[in-house]
Amino acid sequence: MPQDCHDQNLRLDGFSRRTALRVAAAGSLGAALLAAKGLGRPFLEQRGLLSADGAFAATSTALSDMLFYVEKFPTSPLILSPFTDELPIPKALRPVPRTEYSSWASPPGPGNGQQNSLGNERHQLWPSSIRYPDPLVYKIDLLVRTHKFTSSQVLPIDKNGRPAKSFDAAGRTYSAGTRRALPPSTIYGFNGIFPGPRINAEYGRPALVRFSNQLDQNPLNLDRQDFGAPDASFLTHLHNAHTAPESDGNPHYSMQYGPKAVGYEPGIWCDNLYLNWPAGGDDREKQSFFWFHDHRMDHTGSNVYKGMVGLYPIYDPKNGMDMGDERRGLRLPGVRKDYGDGSFDVDYDVPLAFFDARLDDGVTTHQDVHDGMGEYPAAKNPRTHPEWWGKTFYRHFPNHGFVGDIFTVNGTAYPVMHVKRRKYRFRFLDASIARIYEFKLMSSTKGPKSASSLGYKGDDLEGQYRIPDGQQCMKFTQIASDGGLLPFAITRDSFELWPAKRREVIIDFTRYEDGTPTTKGDVVYLTNVMRMPDGRMWENSSRFSPDPNYKVPVLKFVIGDSAPDNSLIPRPMQQLRPLPPLPSNWKNLLDNRMVFEVERGSSGPDVEWLINGKPFDPHAVARSLKNPRGATPLAHQRKGSFNLWEIRNGGGGWVHPFHLHMEEHRTVMRNGRDVTKTPDKGHPDDVSREDLVALDPGESVIVYRGFRDFVGPYVAHCHNLAHEDHAMMFGWEITP
Repeated sequence: MPQDCHDQNLRLDGFSRRTALRVAAAGSLGAALLAAKGLGRPFLEQRGLLSADGAFAATSTALSDMLFYVEKFPTSPLILSPFTDELPIPKALRPVPRTEYSSWASPPGPGNGQQNSLGNERHQLWPSSIRYPDPLVYKIDLLVRTHKFTSSQVLPIDKNGRPAKSFDAAGRTYSAGTRRALPPSTIYGFNGIFPGPRINAEYGRPALVRFSNQLDQNPLNLDRQDFGAPDASFLTHLHNAHTAPESDGNPHYSMQYGPKAVGYEPGIWCDNLYLNWPAGGDDREKQSFFWFHDHRMDHTGSNVYKGMVGLYPIYDPKNGMDMGDERRGLRLPGVRKDYGDGSFDVDYDVPLAFFDARLDDGVTTHQDVHDGMGEYPAAKNPRTHPEWWGKTFYRHFPNHGFVGDIFTVNGTAYPVMHVKRRKYRFRFLDASIARIYEFKLMSSTKGPKSASSLGYKGDDLEGQYRIPDGQQCMKFTQIASDGGLLPFAITRDSFELWPAKRREVIIDFTRYEDGTPTTKGDVVYLTNVMRMPDGRMWENSSRFSPDPNYKVPVLKFVIGDSAPDNSLIPRPMQQLRPLPPLPSNWKNLLDNRMVFEVERGSSGPDVEWLINGKPFDPHAVARSLKNPRGATPLAHQRKGSFNLWEIRNGGGGWVHPFHLHMEEHRTVMRNGRDVTKTPDKGHPDDVSREDLVALDPGESVIVYRGFRDFVGPYVAHCHNLAHEDHAMMFGWEITP
């Protein structure tokens, strides 16, 4: 926030949040309200925000930028010993024995009132109705716990990369240059860990997860800070499982429980039933990697950032096609270990969840409307929080979306993974709030150098380390995208990873791209080459304005001994999974397509991001823009139907990762071009099935999707979670 706003001692306590955030549309009354808060007429006139009659003369976007956005962010302390902590690889969660869950006071089941502890919901489809066995039952508690991103000592630095003073929770101040141990951050975690549990699922074997909210309990007496849903409620979305709405974590679904119910509050449990059944029972619709995360309305970003992330690889045992056994089926890397209770682990098959964080420096002012209006009264913002030095910092209202300056993998900053000389399968997930990555595999003779030691400052410190002499040394073989296995594998020098997207690749650690063999002790860096200083869009990438100096190592691979390897890299043109067919006359649907345009709004930051000019209304089904035939239909789709949806980026220089719940889609047109005939070079994954539309600035994408098996409400939204939390979402419904 500009310093003169701080000098006015701006506080917004006393308004209801939704009312105050629309103050810019309130004319002279809005000016009076602001004046009552210390922003008098001279202050507003000086900035061109008031006309002679006292009404607002400028757009409310300009006003909200001035009042609500604080674009100053802390610089995280420098991690002094990167690539020394071993990469954590989560083990499979074990199911609850039947003898145990059958004795619960309210055991899971298909009856009325058995879906949650409120007793007002039932499962729409129980496994027996599709001739599947009863589900494996898992128990996951939402807990207040702590998490450390590194065991390394850290050096507090300022935005210029110079040593800075630091603080602790006891009120002590440490002089500049003092090395510190990083304090643990408070998290809201699935089973109290970040990332949360890993459930290894497989098609044909349903899973039911009882999520129990225990976030009201704080046995360690932890400071909750000023982010996370203020009522400690949650919803869990298995992204993007083919799931009935009562188990989908729809952020508006729980509102049927009352006007204030935007999530499951402490003390409540709900059973999410994941049938592990492909849409329409069609094997071509099978997927391979889900993740689950919080989806609580208005606070999805803060809850995800606070730790509500879990992993859900899903395997296909039919004909041994992709069951985690490299001796069978497609022979993708993986050695399976079954535990006899339905759970299993797979060696050489590794999920990688990427997450960027920012840590408090103790001198950056905390101020945004969420904590300034009583949602976090203990914070007493705006003010600095030296007691939170080194702990996670979050801001709900950054103008462009929140990005961090420390890059983590599976919850650890700059880890190392010791690998065997053989092939591995890696499942990439972008669990960040807004950051897009582009990854390459690089070698470096001189190794990582801190960005500050290289003379970088400000935003260029993001990522903390560079490998100035880094050179590409290996390629990826991509085998899967959001929607599961690709029709054919793709050899790639690099690939982009957008928020919530998944990409699966094979890396062969036995040889370099020029054919020379690797040797024990060789080092390869997984390197991010996309500079993205804020959540608006990248500043460089391989597709746009590449910067040869931006090479940030994220994960270090150290190659060890050789190991048995029965896996195979798919041959060129070897079909992995056929695509569900498009109807030959799909273009005939264009005149009746649904049209949704995403754009920045001007009604104040709480409804900053709009779809078709309107903020998310949890009580209504959205209406399409006019299609060429002039209709503006409501977003109702009949069960069993298929349709074209167009998603447009309304401009402004933002990118939007737009997510559609319930079924995957196929992209058929991008910017007016038929990509089924001429794939877009910038978006090669358009040839696959996906659940998220990657919208470059000004782009328009048309997708073909189905609406099978379930009825009820769903949502679609931007997965830049700062955008979603501020109204870039719409509700739609499948009708009988």
